[in-house]
Amino acid sequence: MVTLILLFVFLSPYWINFKDKPVERNPHPTGVVVIPDAAGGFIYQIEGTAVRGKEDPAIRAELLRIIEPISGEVSITRYETLRDRSGRILSYKVWAKKE
Repeated sequence: MVTLILLFVFLSPYWINFKDKPVERNPHPTGVVVIPDAAGGFIYQIEGTAVRGKEDPAIRAELLRIIEPISGEVSITRYETLRDRSGRILSYKVWAKKE
C-alpha cells in the first residue's frame, strides 16, 4: 500500500496537470528600499520620480502616501533629497518612526 501511495505522489505530476503555479508577486510600483535605523526606526529610500510635489508639505504628504502601505502608520522625522550633478532629483531618503 505504501508503495502505491509513493508511486502516486511521485509519478502523478507527470500525467496529471494540477494547475499549481506560484503566485506572481508584484513589487511596489515605486522602488522603495527599507533599511533599519540604529535609533529603532527605518530609513526609506524612494525614487525621485515617485514624488511630484515641489513644496515641503506636498513632498511629505506624497512620501507618506508611498510609505504607509508598506509599513503602516508612520510619522516622518526628516527627509533628504539626493540629487545628481545637474540638480535632478535621484531619490529621497526618509527617516520614519512607527506611531
